[in-house]
Amino acid sequence: MSLQLKFRQLVRRAAVALAAGFTLSTTVLGGAPVVEAPAGTVRGDSRGDVNVFKGIPFAAPPVGESRWKAPKDALAWDGVRDAQEFGASCMQPVRTTGSIYADDVGTMSEDCLNLNIWAPKDAEKAGVFVWIHGGALRAGSSSLSMYDGTRLAQKGIVVVSINYRLGVLGYLAHPELSAETADNVSGNYGLLDQIKALEWVRDNIAAFGGDPENLTIAGESAGALSVMYLMASPPARGLFHKAVAQSAYMITTPELRENRFGQIPGEAIGTWLAGKLGASSLQDLRAMDAEMLTNEAPKTGYAPFGTIDGKILPRQLVEVFDRGEQAPVPLIAGFNSGEIRSLRFLMPPKPENADVYEAAIRAGYGELADAFLTQYPASDLEESMLAITRDGMYGWTAERLVAKQTALGVPAYLYIFDHGYPAADEMGLHAFHASELPYVFGTWKKTAPLWPKVLGNTADLKTVAGMMGYWSSFTKDGVPRAEDHPAWQPYAEGEAYMYFADVPRAAHELLPGMYELHEEVVCRRRAKGDVSWNWNIGIISPPLPAKSTECP
Repeated sequence: MSLQLKFRQLVRRAAVALAAGFTLSTTVLGGAPVVEAPAGTVRGDSRGDVNVFKGIPFAAPPVGESRWKAPKDALAWDGVRDAQEFGASCMQPVRTTGSIYADDVGTMSEDCLNLNIWAPKDAEKAGVFVWIHGGALRAGSSSLSMYDGTRLAQKGIVVVSINYRLGVLGYLAHPELSAETADNVSGNYGLLDQIKALEWVRDNIAAFGGDPENLTIAGESAGALSVMYLMASPPARGLFHKAVAQSAYMITTPELRENRFGQIPGEAIGTWLAGKLGASSLQDLRAMDAEMLTNEAPKTGYAPFGTIDGKILPRQLVEVFDRGEQAPVPLIAGFNSGEIRSLRFLMPPKPENADVYEAAIRAGYGELADAFLTQYPASDLEESMLAITRDGMYGWTAERLVAKQTALGVPAYLYIFDHGYPAADEMGLHAFHASELPYVFGTWKKTAPLWPKVLGNTADLKTVAGMMGYWSSFTKDGVPRAEDHPAWQPYAEGEAYMYFADVPRAAHELLPGMYELHEEVVCRRRAKGDVSWNWNIGIISPPLPAKSTECP
């Protein structure tokens, strides 16, 4: 590193010390807003009462020898940097044609660690909402039109969306990669990117009118998985103050070197993958073309997940939350009633008839089978099968998150999204996975090409107003409120939740017995130590382990 670059970084860090008293300092150059931030000066766009800045680098390009390394400080720039166009999306396979989720992510590159900011023109110490996109940790981008932060920013908050490394480039663990680090660990590079982005926001957001001491992390699906990773990660502690987890899944996660809960160790997966790709060394892997790696790794069966390494992710998520070691921050968590309607590949094949279904459940769940069949009766196999996978992954996780935050003594708010509309319902996709996103962002006119189109009728607009109000007020002060909508009580108040149906409605005791049933199953599998959870449920469940004293 040059002395000049070191000096610039020292100056930048010194400027951070003034952040608490730093107010928005925006000038106008040729009709465009210009902000002088500690990281450098940027020129954005004006969109009515919101200033927009796109493609700002928060880390140096993770290329060459920096591939599969922790992100480094962004390179300094001189003069005014143009921030009017989105930066590159991170490398990912092109989505399958015909998917309702397929959207244009634009240019892809390994040099993709950039973020976008939407800030009210009059913002001063405004709450900050940092969005982490979904996509199974293998796809997605901060630049998708559905994540446009303009309307949320009009609610008086600063919205930030971030990129992070995906797939094999973001989550590969390997013995040679571990040997390169002082802590002898590897993997989790996408998570480290997210932490680096949060550090950049802490150091710079005051210049855009945001309050670095009032930051909410939020995400959906893999973005919500990332929210849980951040809540569990010691290096992320103190970088955020509230969290929103939409359709999170607290799945079993590979450990770096140990075979626990039926999961192959992360380093062993990396070694196996390298062999499949024809690489005999780390040098070979780093020499491979990024696009080739990105496209070929999934064909081998490789799937990206975090790695339990004792440092970045210290334990399984369930263990972190059981021990009360997660970030003690207010939380919104919830799921959609039709999660699996658009994710049927997660569901095992429907059994031939009710007798086959019941026999499989009794074989898998033993003395819990009666409770299971009460919750998921054989009388409606289609709906029961959909609900089993939904609850085993998303429903159980959402209620577990709010229950564990409540146990820490911090406010936590539960919801279920059950809002349908004609185009989705006609496709059999009532309240499908991610269908709440256009309502949260107010972007129902900006969805992907094959996304069931939202008409914007009275119920839709009421739901948009409610969700935008709840999410933006939570970002401001930790309490979800929406004008002319019901009060959202915390989970501690009689297991309260918000029911987003035709319109938002307050309720209590979501799906009675669901959480307790899945909690007992997961607890027994954890106690046994060699059985995974979440994926292998319902008719494909292995025999239920015996009751354990570890399970209250």
